[in-house]
Amino acid sequence: MDVLKAARHVVLSIGLVVGLLLSSSLPAGAQRPDIDILVNQAIIAYDDKRFTDALTLLQDALRLDPNNVEALYYTGLTYLALKDPSHAVEVLEKARAKAPQDISIRYQLGVAYFTLEQYDKAEPLLTEVFKEQPQLENVGYYVGFMRYRKKDYEGALRAFTSGTATDPNIRQLTRFYSGLSAAILGLPERAVAEVDEALRIEPSSPLSGPAERLRENIVAAREREQRFHAVLRLGGFYDTNVAVNPRPSSDPLAEQLRQRKSQTPGELAIAQLEYNFYRQGPWEATAGYSFFQTINNNVSFFNLQNHLGSLGLTYKGTVAGMPYLLGSQYTYDFLTLDNAAFLQRHTGTLSATLVENAGNLTTLFGRIQGKDFLNDVLIVIPVPQENRDAMNYLGGLTHIFRFAGDKHFLRLGYQYDRELADGIDYTYSGHRLTAGGQVTLPFDFAWGAPRIRYDYEVHFRHYNNLNAVFPVTAPGTLKRHDTEQLHDLRLEQPLPHNFQIAAEFQASLDRSNLAVFSYDRQVVFLILSWFY
Repeated sequence: MDVLKAARHVVLSIGLVVGLLLSSSLPAGAQRPDIDILVNQAIIAYDDKRFTDALTLLQDALRLDPNNVEALYYTGLTYLALKDPSHAVEVLEKARAKAPQDISIRYQLGVAYFTLEQYDKAEPLLTEVFKEQPQLENVGYYVGFMRYRKKDYEGALRAFTSGTATDPNIRQLTRFYSGLSAAILGLPERAVAEVDEALRIEPSSPLSGPAERLRENIVAAREREQRFHAVLRLGGFYDTNVAVNPRPSSDPLAEQLRQRKSQTPGELAIAQLEYNFYRQGPWEATAGYSFFQTINNNVSFFNLQNHLGSLGLTYKGTVAGMPYLLGSQYTYDFLTLDNAAFLQRHTGTLSATLVENAGNLTTLFGRIQGKDFLNDVLIVIPVPQENRDAMNYLGGLTHIFRFAGDKHFLRLGYQYDRELADGIDYTYSGHRLTAGGQVTLPFDFAWGAPRIRYDYEVHFRHYNNLNAVFPVTAPGTLKRHDTEQLHDLRLEQPLPHNFQIAAEFQASLDRSNLAVFSYDRQVVFLILSWFY
């Protein structure tokens, strides 16, 4: 920097000599060389930190030409150096009016407003400069700090990571606020690393004490973080079609199936347990178990019981200042129907979630699932085409638009799945579209505001082979095509002591070119939950 400063002094000194020669050869009324001489002298004084002398020279130049952009710009710089941002704003606004595209003027004007804590005026200027030149000295810190104030912690971390600074104080502040942002985003290892770097930059600065305490609090909170989680739910429901009877049609088998009793009230119980048994750095491993039971009062044959065990591994990190989460999970579940073994499944899932900013989150995922239907020998032996044992391969993408700190959100997604069944009647390719959202209502209860959530999905399944059984009047003549829709509307109200009450309505609508697979089903739930 000293070499550059010396070179600049040489150039400006040459300019002064040339200016003096020109001024001696021009008529007495010519002002331009005089202004250039004054500005060059002021720049030299500014570089030598003789700010009062620089200001005097610049004021003399502006008396000769009040619209001289260079004189206005350096006057603003000098006022900033003299800790007088109010006057800096005044002259820099005049400079911007003359040269609105000049990035240096916009940057220094933004710095002046930032110094005055007029962040609403500083933010658009500095954000614009940051987009054009993210490596400009200190601009990453300024933009990151303003995003942090607005609770855009993902955006703040990106700005802090992208910016550069040579001033040790700014570098330390950048690391300190990066640590705060990372801690809030649930990245304690990244937070500790940032705070450690802040302490290394300026070990004896006034910020060192708060930084040390922040580091201790992050580490202590990480150690105290609850490892065991549980959810218990009890509820009642009314199901209009628990037996999944077909819709009215001219198909004789479908009409026969419609005679089954299918409407019933019932009760349900759910228990979900999860334990974080490993936590080291960005890695976490969990084990879980869940239990699900329904009791259909009128049709006990359709009582379901499900046991599911899971193992999961996750890794948290950041890329370009954006938090991400990589996850893998294996689950095994065993389902009974009226206390008789019905189905077992092995499922492996990989996922990657990226938090782009406070308003956007994207997840990519893939899944492999093996299905084994039990005690189905009476169907499989005489009609092997009806064997539903299968491998299902699924991949998808979900994007969530987030608002007001996740009080409200909108979710959109797409999935493709391929089911390869042992029985050719059940091999298909499917496309699933998903959408949903949540709105938190503006009621300020001490234990939390009510939420309304709606989820919708439609699954298009195209079966690959002529169905060997249906329609019963002409088997082997049609390939099955289904469109299944699911609507789920839920109203939740948090209650004291970690309880929650929810009312839920589900509607399943399946339309198939084979009448026995077309059905309508609606279920209403009232569920009380407790969280630990």
